[in-house]
Amino acid sequence: MPRRAGVVIARSRASAPPSRVEIAGAIASQTVTPARSSAAAILGTSTTKAVRGGAASTNLRSAARVPADPSICSSSVSGFLVPPPERAVSPGPVPRFSVVIAAYQAAGTITEAVESALAQEPPPLEVIVADDGSTDDIEGALARFGDRVALLRGEHSGEAAAKNRAFRAARGEFVVILDADDVYLPGRVDALGRLASARPDLDLLTTDASFEADGVVIGRCYHAGNSFAIDDQRRAIIERNFIFGLAAIRREALLAIGGFDESIAFTADWDCWIRLVLGGARAGLVDAPLASYRLHERAMSAGRLDMYRGRVQTLSKTRSHPSLSAAERAAVDRGIAAEERRVSREELEVALASSTPGARRPARAVASDRGQPARSRIKAGMAFVAPALVGALIRRERRYAWVGVGDLRLPRITGSRIPDHE
Repeated sequence: MPRRAGVVIARSRASAPPSRVEIAGAIASQTVTPARSSAAAILGTSTTKAVRGGAASTNLRSAARVPADPSICSSSVSGFLVPPPERAVSPGPVPRFSVVIAAYQAAGTITEAVESALAQEPPPLEVIVADDGSTDDIEGALARFGDRVALLRGEHSGEAAAKNRAFRAARGEFVVILDADDVYLPGRVDALGRLASARPDLDLLTTDASFEADGVVIGRCYHAGNSFAIDDQRRAIIERNFIFGLAAIRREALLAIGGFDESIAFTADWDCWIRLVLGGARAGLVDAPLASYRLHERAMSAGRLDMYRGRVQTLSKTRSHPSLSAAERAAVDRGIAAEERRVSREELEVALASSTPGARRPARAVASDRGQPARSRIKAGMAFVAPALVGALIRRERRYAWVGVGDLRLPRITGSRIPDHE
């Protein structure tokens, strides 16, 4: 597949020297403009977000402006992407936000995350850190913040359990997620508050975000290939997770569905959004990159197969939801089949890369499955004939690149080439 060009890279650390990671933007499937430093900078002026492969563009206007008739809010209005209201909606008061952070062995990164939350203007009602049985010195890392941060300790039970502890302790009308290694940009909570005030019928709110690897912004969450769904959000949420994970959720709605499913380890957020939307919740977006989402090779590479299996688990659970129509259930079935094929491809790649005996059997299964992409079938056929050779090629490729969010291949700084994005 040809490499994509035309991406402007914005460095998040001015002192960082140029690296090959910057070239990764050429692989990204959207055009990225340098992120402004705050919501006021982004939403307070007429900024244009370019869309790859099309003539249309989205103008981000001041979020302070609310149209006189909120019923026209069916597209990007005042920097928001929102579904049309089901009935007349009048703007309401700005709700209170509780920032919740689930942390596990995060003493080295959580300070920056907490600082970004406390620096919001106006500040959130509270910042709650739910520690998931860490053995590092998270108390020492948080000591500088004093009583401005509440620390909840618990046994190691998984991220979903830690989030649930924080949500139940929160006092805000909305709880807004922050991962322990990510940061909010200035004005994020204020922008979410403006959206919640303009559209009090929404229960799920989020913003766009910048993806960052090795201190370099390499892309955006939302782009031409991954848009925020406005129409038929029920159908959209079972087809893909279109809600960026550092979301604000109406606490009452979250408690009504029982919070996050603690039996789902890797896709609990998607499962939660599915249950909320199928239960009647609606989602809105502040169309500006107001968070920095850090990509880490160790976490992404090690957990990719588990993530794919988690998608199958989430969709299999969704299939039994009583509100699904026949068409929606058929969409779930298609999604399960697609994710199971993705699992098969990843299992084969893992087996080949680790020289696991018996790799020919999964190679034959992938090669003979007409539902698999043609490139994957050809690769599997080669692996069936020469598994040792294909395994060596995979290991060589991994010396130069690793796979991040959205199956995007990111080059290593010391690599000598950039593999094409599959």
